[in-house]
Amino acid sequence: MPNAYVIGLGKSGNAAARLLKREGWQVTVSDRGTTTALQQQQLELNADGIKVRLGETFSPDAKKPDLVVVSPGVPWDASNLTRARTLGIETIGEMELAWRHLQSCPWIGVTGTNGKTTTTALIAAIFQTAGFHAPAFGNIGFAACEVAMLNPKPDWAIAEISSYQIEASPTIAPQIGIWTTFTPDHLARHRTLENYFNIKAHLLQQSQQQIFNGDDSHLRSLGEQQSFPIAPDACWTSVQGRSALVGNPDLGAYIQDGWAIVRGEAIVEVNTLRMPGSHNQQNLLMSVAAAHLAGIEKASIQQAIAQFPGVPHRLEHICTWQGIDFINDSKATNYDAAEVGLSAVKSPVILIAGGDAKLGDDTAWLKAIQTQAATVLLIGDAAKTFAKRLEEVGYSHYEIVGTMERAVQRSTEIALQHSAQVVLLSPACASFDQYSNFEQRGDDFRQLCLKLL
Repeated sequence: MPNAYVIGLGKSGNAAARLLKREGWQVTVSDRGTTTALQQQQLELNADGIKVRLGETFSPDAKKPDLVVVSPGVPWDASNLTRARTLGIETIGEMELAWRHLQSCPWIGVTGTNGKTTTTALIAAIFQTAGFHAPAFGNIGFAACEVAMLNPKPDWAIAEISSYQIEASPTIAPQIGIWTTFTPDHLARHRTLENYFNIKAHLLQQSQQQIFNGDDSHLRSLGEQQSFPIAPDACWTSVQGRSALVGNPDLGAYIQDGWAIVRGEAIVEVNTLRMPGSHNQQNLLMSVAAAHLAGIEKASIQQAIAQFPGVPHRLEHICTWQGIDFINDSKATNYDAAEVGLSAVKSPVILIAGGDAKLGDDTAWLKAIQTQAATVLLIGDAAKTFAKRLEEVGYSHYEIVGTMERAVQRSTEIALQHSAQVVLLSPACASFDQYSNFEQRGDDFRQLCLKLL
């Protein structure tokens, strides 16, 4: 019986272990953590014949399994993984393992710095409305290996694929690949912007059909310079109309007279989508383009867009209290996403920001704060750093409040004073200083807001 070793006992690691066990492997899982939640997973997996070692770091020289499967949160260049590859031990990511079991169905692979989740969710909604078994998974919804175990298998696999997942998944080749945006992010993991770019580019190079956001300045310059191997039939998108398209406009998708038009055909009225912001119009265009390329009928696309409720933690309207909208944008974990969120809502805004800060250019975000925000309430580890940056650009309307509970409480007082229309959680930070993930952070914000009612 072949031996497999799974590193990381999150949702992805758990799913990978169960898939391998089902396929006849002897499976061991390790995780450096020892939390109560991990201990519960350990009991459940042990009961199914899967060994779990908590508080342990994988050593390839000691274990020498036939296969190593890595969860997305484990750095691909970690010394023990590099050593495993040197020893000739096959080492792959959980997404790659799923691909090997799901190649019989066509994939849509969505990557990009921002916009991935909304675009993926929209695409899945359209395909499901059209009657297809088309689950969203990866960085959204199911773990990839959970989908690989579904019976029956999906008609279409709709995958949100992060750079962490792409770098450990060399053979994934989607039917349709979508690149939503490209801005500096995850540089602590990938070291350089070039590395980060090349990882994203790999997925598009492997895709049979390509869709690019032509309104993203970095992607647009690549298309205009032809410095990246883009397919001649690639579909470029623009919310600014046909004349703004890169490449062959007959192959593109754009907005004209309030309609999303794909390859010359008017598909759906843009205002059918209930999510605010021009960035969401761009997400709409990419989603509709993918559906059109896959042969989905207009009626199904229109119905799905009209019924789409939005994505949790992405400009999610929580409640309206005394005329003030409370909006959860917890998934804005970098400066670019936070700037987009801030620009999408009505001003003046009471902004809640802070957390576990990332590397990146905060210039556009700070400008948006100066024009949109009445006050910024700072939480988490980044609070003092952000306060200093705000002072440096001449913005003094901020308070360091520390916790989410205090931020929501204070936001109600300040919003009434400034006649602010919106209280926006858009942190521009990861969540790991105070929360396990951005979802937990957004859920905390939601619960605190709903208490107001």
